[in-house]
Amino acid sequence: MLTTDYVPGTPNWIDLGAPDVDAAAAFYSAVFGWSFQSAGPEGGGYGFFQLDGKTVGAAGPCHEEGARPAWTAYFHTTDADATAKAVEQAGGKVRAAPMDVFTAGRLAQFTDPTGADFAVWQPGDVQGLDMVMEPNTLCWTELYTTDAAAAKDFYRSVFSWSYQDMPMGGDMVYSVVSAPSGGTEGDTGQGGIMQLSKENLAAGSTSEWHPYFGVADCDATFAAATDNGATVLIPPSNTPGVGRLAMLMDPFGAPFALIKGDPNMT
Repeated sequence: MLTTDYVPGTPNWIDLGAPDVDAAAAFYSAVFGWSFQSAGPEGGGYGFFQLDGKTVGAAGPCHEEGARPAWTAYFHTTDADATAKAVEQAGGKVRAAPMDVFTAGRLAQFTDPTGADFAVWQPGDVQGLDMVMEPNTLCWTELYTTDAAAAKDFYRSVFSWSYQDMPMGGDMVYSVVSAPSGGTEGDTGQGGIMQLSKENLAAGSTSEWHPYFGVADCDATFAAATDNGATVLIPPSNTPGVGRLAMLMDPFGAPFALIKGDPNMT
């Protein structure tokens, strides 16, 4: 499970790249009850999603040429420069070289060898998200990839991740991701990696990370999202041993998922 006691390789930040930050803030406020706090004039349009006064995500304009609206998952690192070297050595690409964000911390953005974008956050004054694993907050990260074996090798090399492979029927396997726990006890699963199906590949699907937000009522939150312009990818459905989940695209095209149930919500 996710925790705010961040150790290397665990998710510690998420942000949304959107063509219209104000409209995106209005959408997620309607769905999750989030408020949006601007980072100020020096923030370049960036700001923070908050719930009960705690930061649960962020959003900013899409700056990269040709960038699609998307959520980006950040993983904790103690040395963004060393992680950038590890990414390159493992066959990934550096999209944004390590840079300081005032005194908040240091970030870098990458693309894995299968084409999925992700980032790292080296904490300074800001450790990461203030709250996870509560209703309407991040509770899971999931990679859909064109090459699961290559992706698993890459992230193992960069973050020392381990995997628990769970057969899903046929030749499909779901790999639960764990980072070295640093002494943390209990459930260390923080996300999953899944091979895109032949049908998805034929339809042109590409590798990408998706955030899962825990919710108290999957159907009600799904209805709020679709009523406010979201597109349905997977309608609410029950997954035995997991819970009730749904997947959508926000009005700008960024995919995200909802889940109520174990292992993400109790």
